[in-house]
Amino acid sequence: MELKEGTSVFTPSGEEVGNIKRFVIDPATKEVTHVVVQKGWLLREDKVVPIKMINSANEARVELDQQVEDYELLPPFEETHYVEAPEKEDYGQSATRAVPVYWYPPVGYLASPTYGPTIYNWPPVETKLNIPEHTVPLKEGADVISVDEKHVGGLERLFVSSDNDRVTHFVISQGLLLKERKLVPAHWVDRVEEDKVHLTVSADLLDRLPAYDEEHEAQRE
Repeated sequence: MELKEGTSVFTPSGEEVGNIKRFVIDPATKEVTHVVVQKGWLLREDKVVPIKMINSANEARVELDQQVEDYELLPPFEETHYVEAPEKEDYGQSATRAVPVYWYPPVGYLASPTYGPTIYNWPPVETKLNIPEHTVPLKEGADVISVDEKHVGGLERLFVSSDNDRVTHFVISQGLLLKERKLVPAHWVDRVEEDKVHLTVSADLLDRLPAYDEEHEAQRE
């Protein structure tokens, strides 16, 4: 199964849901647990889709294996919550002892968001990601760093085993050091961050790998 950012995602009935935006990966096991699907015709916000819902995936198309009645019920990738005001900020509510909160949109003031009776500012918020604990929402284009701390290129796509949903290989795009795209085994990965993939091998070894082409892809299939 091939996962590439920007690939269109379809329902079993052929409706386009959106596009692949990120890969949610467990760095310890290299398992892809979810993908983030960017909002499209059926989605009004980015959604987290379990990898188990994907029936097939290639460079041109990702197809889900079940018809979800309402895709809006899938968890959003990001959720933003407005936070309570500090206790020391008393907005004259001591009679009711109600907890002051920040609100948006602004009340009675058109120029900016408002909190409190006389203070105008952006309300403090906190944002959480609806992905499993200890996983990373890996971006396509994430910098790939060799063991000798050289930026060798960017992450282009992942190849995932249909048996256990683990990444088997990934493609590094051309960069300043690599003049050709390279197919790299996943066990060469040391650690994964949201925008960086660190390898256990040197830039020189990567440079000596054969270029990734259609022949390699045909062999993998």
